[in-house]
Amino acid sequence: MRNFARISGALSALLAVAAMAEPSAAADSPTLSKIKSSGAITIGYREASIPFSYLGPDQKPIGFSLDLCAAIVERVRTELNLPNLTVNYTPVNSSNRIPLIQSGTVDIECGGTANDKKRQEQVSFSVATFVSQPRWLVKADSGVKTAGNLKGKTIVVTQGSNAVGFAQGVNAKEQLGLNIVQAKDHAESFLMLNTGRAAAFMEDDILLAGLKAAAPNPDALIFLPEGYAKIYYGLMFTKGDAGFKALVDDVLSKQMASGQFEKTYAKWFTRPIPPKGENLAFPLTETLMERIAHPSDAVD
Repeated sequence: MRNFARISGALSALLAVAAMAEPSAAADSPTLSKIKSSGAITIGYREASIPFSYLGPDQKPIGFSLDLCAAIVERVRTELNLPNLTVNYTPVNSSNRIPLIQSGTVDIECGGTANDKKRQEQVSFSVATFVSQPRWLVKADSGVKTAGNLKGKTIVVTQGSNAVGFAQGVNAKEQLGLNIVQAKDHAESFLMLNTGRAAAFMEDDILLAGLKAAAPNPDALIFLPEGYAKIYYGLMFTKGDAGFKALVDDVLSKQMASGQFEKTYAKWFTRPIPPKGENLAFPLTETLMERIAHPSDAVD
């Protein structure tokens, strides 16, 4: 019995030493440390950024970015040994998404946010999950066929979106004399276009495609031929958290290597999606396929 007790004690000591020596996934990451201590992760989502992040028929967040984040949550659950990890969802918009990340209110934003050098000064991004271009959407019966036809007209962009800068740049370069109005979110921008309060809505092409597909009469809206710079989307989280970024990028890179990423993409971009079963018919672009083959968070 004494020998058994001594062996048991020695074994317990060895296990304790091993546990102390084993690196903790949370040790190198403030975000993971916070999640570990609270037992919860908070995901930021958009309410109307189809197909990346939006409210489904049951008013719960769904979308391409939410599916990607679900895999990240599973990795966090495993790495931190939190089988009962609580997943909280917080709605964000173009104006508050960065402050909510910076304050730690949101751990990771699973929306449709563009990665650029200015934003990199405030937050960090995952490897690219999508590549888009800013485009103009107009009413088909408006008579507007090119960006030049918008001269002197009122156009709308969403406050906090990269499209604000693009619209201002196009306006200055082409001397269009635009009246640029900023709406609070994509839904309001789209409403302004449809009610005639704006002659055009500038935003990333895929977001416009989602809004167009979900409209009562999609054929009543058309894209102008002009397209502008490439925009790389990524999942957004706190700046300088190398441990959390390594986890997020590893999950996404492995999905890209296995083919799972392309399956998730097809689910949301080339097949009928909620709430109306619309198909965005937006296949993988060559630029995104290049990023799938070589994952990177680099921007032009």
